[in-house]
Amino acid sequence: MARKRQMKLSAYLVGTGMHAGSWRLEQAHPGASIDIDYYRRLVQTAERGKFDIAFLADSLAINDQSHPNILNRFEPITLIAALAGATSRIGLVATASTSYIEPFNLARLFMSADHISKGRVGWNIVTTRDLSGSTARNFGASTHPELALRYQKAAEFVNVVRGLWDSWEDDAFIFNKETGVVFDPNKLHRIRHKGEFFEVEGPLNIARSPQGHPVLVQAGNSEPGQQFAAQIGEIIFAIKFNFEDARQYYQAFKERIVSFGRNPDDVYILQGISPVIGATEEEARLKLKRLERLLPDDTIMGFLADYFRELDLSRFTPETASKEAGLHTLNAIHPDYRKHQPVIIRENPTLREVYSLIIGSFSGDHLIGTPEKIADTLEKWFLEGAADGFMLMSPALPDGLEEFIDRVVPILQQRGLFKKDYEGTTLREHFGLPVPPNRFCRQTV
Repeated sequence: MARKRQMKLSAYLVGTGMHAGSWRLEQAHPGASIDIDYYRRLVQTAERGKFDIAFLADSLAINDQSHPNILNRFEPITLIAALAGATSRIGLVATASTSYIEPFNLARLFMSADHISKGRVGWNIVTTRDLSGSTARNFGASTHPELALRYQKAAEFVNVVRGLWDSWEDDAFIFNKETGVVFDPNKLHRIRHKGEFFEVEGPLNIARSPQGHPVLVQAGNSEPGQQFAAQIGEIIFAIKFNFEDARQYYQAFKERIVSFGRNPDDVYILQGISPVIGATEEEARLKLKRLERLLPDDTIMGFLADYFRELDLSRFTPETASKEAGLHTLNAIHPDYRKHQPVIIRENPTLREVYSLIIGSFSGDHLIGTPEKIADTLEKWFLEGAADGFMLMSPALPDGLEEFIDRVVPILQQRGLFKKDYEGTTLREHFGLPVPPNRFCRQTV
């Protein structure tokens, strides 16, 4: 009998939480972003909740308007290697860019982390948006590559990395003490890649991991990004703010996967959610209001003035409706605005809410309320074709993660929607993903 489909859960871990005011909460630890003991507790909490993934994002530059939790934080591949020793089952996904590192270095870093974790690592592939205006200059370049060029380079980059990961066949190392033979030379492969962007000889000086390759995660929102994700992504991270948008995206993306000759059931789409949980709806809404009041008006308006440089927002306040400020008709130059504008047109949020929307801590009405209401929302999205699972982007950490695990997860488990325990040991096993065959081995039929 076919096994019942169950939702997948990932925890987005960033300092004190996604809400930019979360660090000001009485119980918050403002220095959390560089406290390894704090991150160990977070990921152990997520593992207690049987989450499939702990997800670590990244950026390569900051500015004065950056989210407080990214001004001072760990490099994520280093972090997941450290967290591997504090956990035994949960998957560990780190973000790394294809625009500002060499394929050989990245292939070695991720495969090392995958071995340290015994096969629990994933790579969130990004090409890097230059939101700060200084990313290129941080790496000795004068200009940041255009979007289309970044994805052309990324496609070749990923191909090189995967080839390097296959440098050694799984049984290449013999270590025969009697003969003195360390490895079978016929099972060592040099990629000898010469392409448009990279020339790499190989081999990589580390063998394949227990899961073959780290799992490939992608969150491209642009057209080139979605094409790239549909070709190579195994887990897709998306953020849609209502059921219909999420379902349309899910169905269109699954069709895009099929167009590349891939099985849509082998690609998992996780929708980002920022629930605010209370014993009652009123309690949840008061909790959100308390968070919102922690944001200084000048912080909100300074960020939005920088983000919407085409508009003069100086005469408005955070409580101004977005339509009054002209955001609903704006043809913004910012690449992210295309995904936010439908929400702004439909819901006419205040500028305060627009700020939360842009930085990733926006919670729609369907995600504010009791544990039962949150579970009902996730069940609907999961069963009615809008998601394969969810990326929990808690407004406040660790509280939001603990509340979700203690109050929402048991409901999902009771309904048979989420597992009660891990069944595998590698990240690929958590998602039922196949171990990639070694590209240099002859495949037998």
